[in-house]
Amino acid sequence: MAKDELVRFGVAMEKSLLAELDAIVEARDVTRSEVLRDLVRAEVGRSQVARGIACVATLTLVYDHHVRELTERLNELQHKLGDKVRSTLHVHLDEHRCLEVIILRGRSDELQRVSERLLATRGVTHGGLEIVPDPAPAHEHLHAHAHAPVRVRRGG
Repeated sequence: MAKDELVRFGVAMEKSLLAELDAIVEARDVTRSEVLRDLVRAEVGRSQVARGIACVATLTLVYDHHVRELTERLNELQHKLGDKVRSTLHVHLDEHRCLEVIILRGRSDELQRVSERLLATRGVTHGGLEIVPDPAPAHEHLHAHAHAPVRVRRGG
């Protein structure tokens, strides 16, 4: 892949806003250009996602697992999604609440609709969806190469 050429351009902004940008630059120990590129990439991604593109997403749910049939309904909805659900993480927060993170892959508009249904399910108390453009929408991962072992650390 050829390297994309950098182009210089001027930006005008209010002095107070520039001071706030410089505070971010200093805190991150980067350049203004790096911060502006990150902001533009994020905005371009949001614009693309709104139009319905190939994407990856994380859906976070906090719910009361004592709500009647909630766990079954959440599982059923995930099974209906099929291969759009790439992975899930389930954590017991306390005796009543669970946190579930669902990693999704598909069209952004479809994942948005499904996520809204899951978030509106009775018993789900908090949650949110983060969608980003799929970095490799046509790439099919067949595991033809070795992966380093994953270490899980338990306890504290």
